Amino acid sequence: MKQEKKTLPTLTPEDYYINEQGLMVFTAKYHLKRGYCCGSGCKHCPYPKT
Repeated sequence: MKQEKKTLPTLTPEDYYINEQGLMVFTAKYHLKRGYCCGSGCKHCPYPKT
């Protein structure tokens, strides 16, 4: 059985920032807009750890 790909929301400037190491860091606002936890241990994830 094929799993359907989830459509990700379009990024806006308030959805992320670039940290001192040059990496993109998603904000809690983006995580809420996405609607689920990806399980990657994101810094600003508002969802309970699984």
